[in-house]
Amino acid sequence: MIHIRDIDHLVLRVTDLDRMLAFYCGVLGCSVERRRDDLGLVQLRAGRSMIDLVPVDGPQGRAGGAAPGAQARNLDHFCVRVDPFDEAAIRRELAAAGIDSGPARTRFGAEGEGPSIYVDDPEGNVVELKGPPTAASTEQMSAPGRSQALIPECEARREVR
Repeated sequence: MIHIRDIDHLVLRVTDLDRMLAFYCGVLGCSVERRRDDLGLVQLRAGRSMIDLVPVDGPQGRAGGAAPGAQARNLDHFCVRVDPFDEAAIRRELAAAGIDSGPARTRFGAEGEGPSIYVDDPEGNVVELKGPPTAASTEQMSAPGRSQALIPECEARREVR
């Protein structure tokens, strides 16, 4: 059986590479791991995971269809684990960069229930910034016989922000 540890990478098709790099590197603290200009690909290090940015006007991006936008989204949202999760410090960083954020709420994730905040990147992709699981959630996740069908609450993202 295959066991998934955490997200390895995800790929975002982008229309303004410079703005996206400013957001992911300047605001969220990612770093450029590798560039493949021949393909139209910039790979960012995001902790143990990667976020790949593919400009829609590059060789790889042209193969993916319409550019991301209100009618051509290629991703609902993705979640990155933030450590430490200091809500006040996170909000200060976001505000300093002119980024609006939704309320911190407890949401289910790979490690259980814990705090998270939703933000939009410059092209409208929703990024969930996730903190550590609560103690009760950690106990529940490791309890023998816990439900194997834990399904996170479906949220209308725009209603809870």
